[in-house]
Amino acid sequence: MSNASNAAVAYTMTTLDEIAETLDLFDDWDQRYHYLVELGEQLPEMPATLKTEENKVKGCMSQVWVSAYRDASQPQLLHFHGDCDTTIIKGVLALLIQLTDGRTAQQIQQLDVDDFFKQLKLDKHLSPNRHFGIYAIVELMKQQAAAISA
Repeated sequence: MSNASNAAVAYTMTTLDEIAETLDLFDDWDQRYHYLVELGEQLPEMPATLKTEENKVKGCMSQVWVSAYRDASQPQLLHFHGDCDTTIIKGVLALLIQLTDGRTAQQIQQLDVDDFFKQLKLDKHLSPNRHFGIYAIVELMKQQAAAISA
């Protein structure tokens, strides 16, 4: 996926604790929701050529695509392109990309979705269908990370 390596990544390596601290600054779910929407709006555009069936998340109500690619200067590190047609899930996708950006395939495999939901308090505000979709997003990211590193 060398065509993907030309894209600039706007994120710095972020931990789940750092994201949780940021979200804790907001008093209520409406403020968190708007923050997630803004994150989704800031997600770099995914090249249309990467919006393939192979990169499409299966089992998600929204139309979601993710695509892993290697860091040009440090090939053991991975990055992701992503896009979604719904604002809230696009925001969650932006968080997932922040969490996985600049990490190794092994580190990406260790991402615990249940911990993600719990620490960010998403389990209280997203429907079970959305939960299932986010699990599917993470699973595809893990599969792509493993495949690109093999």
